[in-house]
Amino acid sequence: MADLKNRIYETCLSIVKQKITELEEAIRGISESALNETKSSAGDKHETGRAMMQLEQEKLTGQLKEMREQYKELERLPVNKKVIAAEKGSLIETDKGFFFLSIGLGKIKLDSLNLYALSVHSPLGKKLIGTKEKDKLEMNGATYIIKKLN
Repeated sequence: MADLKNRIYETCLSIVKQKITELEEAIRGISESALNETKSSAGDKHETGRAMMQLEQEKLTGQLKEMREQYKELERLPVNKKVIAAEKGSLIETDKGFFFLSIGLGKIKLDSLNLYALSVHSPLGKKLIGTKEKDKLEMNGATYIIKKLN
């Protein structure tokens, strides 16, 4: 299970890196468009277009900052630590599937395995923290049985 956990961890890092690259490219595209717009237009229509591009750029910049913070958070995870109770960085196998307590990336497909990267601040993440093998927990009418922790 340790090898699986490392592969999941690397997949999460890769997903976040890809999102960072996409956001950087989108911001670059908007900057280039704004520069071309400045050279070729004048008037109210031009000002409205520039304002909309500025708002979009600010939104993307905020998302980029958040993705970079999530990447740093992933890098700080104690993924090689042996655990007795679930904590941040734990891979939890339940009767309902695998959960990686890290950042909220949602459903991830790794080979034929579907799993979930959950924030410890999510409702299910909060309930999983501190659980041990063979523990049961309830969430939205479903019972989860903890099979293994790593």
